[in-house]
Amino acid sequence: MPKTAPPLENTTAAIPRFALYGEQTRAENAESVHIELIETRSRVYDWHIDRHTHPGMFQVLFLFGGEVRAGVEDEVWECTGPTVITINPAVAHGFDFAPEAHGYVLTVDQNVVFSAAENQADLYASLFMAPLAIDLSALPEMRARLEVLLQQLLAEATWPQHGHTLMLDWLARCILLLLVRVHAEHRIADQSGRLDFELFSRFRVEVEHHYKDQWQVADYAGALRATPTRLNRLCVKLAGKSAFDIAQDRLMLEACRKLTYVPASIASIAYELGFQDPAYFSRLFKKRVGVTPKAFRLRVPSQ
Repeated sequence: MPKTAPPLENTTAAIPRFALYGEQTRAENAESVHIELIETRSRVYDWHIDRHTHPGMFQVLFLFGGEVRAGVEDEVWECTGPTVITINPAVAHGFDFAPEAHGYVLTVDQNVVFSAAENQADLYASLFMAPLAIDLSALPEMRARLEVLLQQLLAEATWPQHGHTLMLDWLARCILLLLVRVHAEHRIADQSGRLDFELFSRFRVEVEHHYKDQWQVADYAGALRATPTRLNRLCVKLAGKSAFDIAQDRLMLEACRKLTYVPASIASIAYELGFQDPAYFSRLFKKRVGVTPKAFRLRVPSQ
C-alpha cells in the first residue's frame, strides 16, 4: 500500500477534463490506446500534473523508478517505484513526480475495456472499480514482463505497421490482464495471510522444479520446512486441490504438451517425465486425463 499523506484541501474550482493532460479535445482519428514515457509530458509541466479527469478513458501509471506524490480524489498517495496506479474516467487525479521518476503512462479508451466480449468488462472491473496502487517490488519477474509489453506497445505506437490498431489493443489488453492477475494474488494474500501465501507461492516454484522427479508431498514439505498436513490444507484453501493433485496436474500438463508437440514414442516421453515403467505412465495418464496417451495423440490435429 502507498503511504497516505494528509488529504487535499477542498477546492471550488472546476476540475479540468482532458483527452490527454493539457489537450482539450481528442483528434477524430485518435488511437484507442495511447502510451508515453512519464517524462514526455511531465517534464513540460515541470514534473507537476494538476488535478484533472479523462472522460471515457482509463489510465494506468507504471512508476518503475523514483517517486510520485499522487493526488487521487481527496487523498494523497506517496509512492515509490515499482508501483502501478490505476485510474478510472471519473476519478480526479494529479501527480507531482520527482525528477528521477521514470516509467510509462498508458491511456485506454473505454471501448477497449468494455469490449464486445461479455465477460471482459467484468474481468477488468477489479482494476478500475476504485483507484489502486499495486506494489510490484516483490514481483521482479512480473515487472519484467510488464516492461517488455510496454516497450513493445511504445514501439508499435511510434512506428505503425500493418494491423496497427489491432496490435495496440491486444498489447494493452495483455498488460491489463497481467495487472488483473497481480491484483488477484494480492487480494488472496490479504485474505489468507501473507505467510501462507508466500508458502504456497514457494510450493508452486518447487513443483515447477521437481515435478519430473516424481516428488511426493513429503518431499515438497521437507524442502519448504513445513509439515505435509499444513501444505495440503494450504493448497486446498488457496487452490481447491491437494498438494499431490497440484503436482500431478503439472506432470500431466507436460505429458499433454509433449504428446502434442514432440514426435517421440510414448515410451520415450514416459522416461523423460521420470517414469520407469511406460505402462504405468499410460495407466496414470488415462486415470487423470480420461484417455490413453495413444488416444490423446490421435485426436490432436496434425501440425
